[in-house]
Amino acid sequence: MLMKSEPEAFSIDDLKQRPKKIEHWDGLRNYQARNMMRDKMQTGDRVFFYHSKTKLLDIAGTMTVVKKDYPDYTAFDTEQKYYDPKSAPDKPRWLMVDVQFENKFRQLFSLDRSSKHRN
Repeated sequence: MLMKSEPEAFSIDDLKQRPKKIEHWDGLRNYQARNMMRDKMQTGDRVFFYHSKTKLLDIAGTMTVVKKDYPDYTAFDTEQKYYDPKSAPDKPRWLMVDVQFENKFRQLFSLDRSSKHRN
């Protein structure tokens, strides 16, 4: 599985610096990705961390899911970037998981470059 973040918002180095190298993965606002998180992700799953909104889509390393999906509480808070007025604590629309840093690659692996080799 792949999970992405803009490196200026939250990078693999940010994850590595968190206490116990663990952070919740909030702000997911795509139904297909939410459903995959809910239906497929399990504690212990290894995930590729990639940086989006860069010149190249680069896989920066790996992380592990350490807590299965639960309501994304940032959707309930009007002060949060990911607030969603249609989501409520008793009927959450969005979910998040907790992930733990596992490995940072010495060299970034480009998703763009890998797709060219498959064609």
